[in-house]
Amino acid sequence: MPSPDDLLILLTVARLGRFTAVAEALETTHTTISRRIGALDKRLGGRTLARTPQGWELTELGRRAVQAAEGIESSLGSLSARLTNKRESLTGLVRVGASDAFGALFVAPALARLQQDHELLRVELVTATRRLSQNRSGLDLEVVPGTAEAPRIQAVAVTDHVRRLYAGREYIRRRGMPTGVEELAGHSFVGYAESALEVSELAYGRQSVTGEAASFQATSIFPQVEAVRAGAGIALLPEYVVRGDTGLVPVLHHEIERHVRFWAAARSESMRSPAVRAVVSSLIEEARSRQDQLLPRPRVWDGQLE
Repeated sequence: MPSPDDLLILLTVARLGRFTAVAEALETTHTTISRRIGALDKRLGGRTLARTPQGWELTELGRRAVQAAEGIESSLGSLSARLTNKRESLTGLVRVGASDAFGALFVAPALARLQQDHELLRVELVTATRRLSQNRSGLDLEVVPGTAEAPRIQAVAVTDHVRRLYAGREYIRRRGMPTGVEELAGHSFVGYAESALEVSELAYGRQSVTGEAASFQATSIFPQVEAVRAGAGIALLPEYVVRGDTGLVPVLHHEIERHVRFWAAARSESMRSPAVRAVVSSLIEEARSRQDQLLPRPRVWDGQLE
């Protein structure tokens, strides 16, 4: 009979795709993971994993073994619930990747609230603005803007959000407020660093108007906001980050806006995890309760710069 511990390790490999990520999640070593998978293969009489350019993938034997592992995981969850006198208890570690701003302002609160109901659940949030990884990322779940298309991926729509143009008050005082899209060509722009930008839906700047790159570039939205506030130029910013910021003024809100969707995406093995499904539900609930921040109406500049 195969070891239940080894089956659970295989299940974690199926979800994360990399031995190094599994070792970190289980607080052990890459060598130990490799050895335990080897022992499981020997017990089952065949290979459970196949190496691909994208990471480790399950063989047919591995998929059957993972079904057994999911049953073990479910039974352990039920036992934990009885021991803690709770109807349902989520345990283990869930590793979530998300863009920096949405991760900080929406994903983090959603995860924290989920933990309040499931005290044994551990979470790890990794933030970076990028598209869905084509390779096995070592994450249970990725929350990405734009599109979520990759082999063997299941994606669930979390929410749309809107981005509009903003400028700092000092910049408008110095350069003037553009009155039409055609006047944007004479202005400076703040945007994502082109060498690092992977999500085309987030880009809008001087290059969109004149073919030239933004004069101030950053890999994160937060320094972009600070640069705009300091007068570096105009930027396409998410409303949920800057709404109510008195240091910024709206630019051509009725002419230019960009709607971008956030997706929660994971491998099918991860999406079957009760903890991952609970995270997705918590994210959707968080976004649904704050639609006024994600999709507010356009603002009209009142002409005041003081």
